[in-house]
Amino acid sequence: MIRFLRKSLNYGLSLLNQNQVVQNKQRKHNVHRQNTTLRRTAVAQARVFTERELKRVLSYIQSQPHATRNRCMVLMTHWAGMRVGEVAALRLGDVIGTDGQVKDAITLSASQTKGDKPRTVLVSKRLQAELAAYLTYRFSLNNFVAVLHTDTNRALFPTQKNPKRGFTANTLCQLFHKFYRGAGLTGASSHSGRRTFISKLSAKGISVRVIMALSGHKQMSTVQRYIDVNPLAMKAAVELV
Repeated sequence: MIRFLRKSLNYGLSLLNQNQVVQNKQRKHNVHRQNTTLRRTAVAQARVFTERELKRVLSYIQSQPHATRNRCMVLMTHWAGMRVGEVAALRLGDVIGTDGQVKDAITLSASQTKGDKPRTVLVSKRLQAELAAYLTYRFSLNNFVAVLHTDTNRALFPTQKNPKRGFTANTLCQLFHKFYRGAGLTGASSHSGRRTFISKLSAKGISVRVIMALSGHKQMSTVQRYIDVNPLAMKAAVELV
């Protein structure tokens, strides 16, 4: 009888443990699905800027402290499609070549990107000019070779509190929200620059595969969530028929 009771008790405990494991897995799955939905919603709702709206933001930034630095950070997301976290992770050596000039391509390590996958960000000539202007202002130099002899691992965009490490992704997100709110643009988020970049490429007829390569996305469906469809784009499309 005692042996039978022990077996029954052990069997009952086993079932209870199995049920608990299943419940925990289901709970984790639900949380993951909810977080994924929230991220997708944030991307879909991020405002896509017109050229006039971007100028409005830059005008507001110009009236605030650290205008040169802040302008350059915002343009890194709008003109290169970089994530805010990637901008925060940039170091001097990432953007300055051995010749002392601003690079035309930034190689991000796995630790600097989302998903721990390295990627290359192409830098347009006008963004190179913005970076050169910012670095000249920051170091009062026309030749950045001298910078290479200091500390290339220093943050590209330093803060007053932590000039070597710079911003975290969260603090930079908050700062971007401040810029957009100050410029009076509702619905804008830290995703707005990246979404604007992708939407503009799409509107100009750039193929999705090229956009994926430029933005660092691995899935076509992810890129498509970033692309904004507006009445002007629809009207222009109809005129092509």
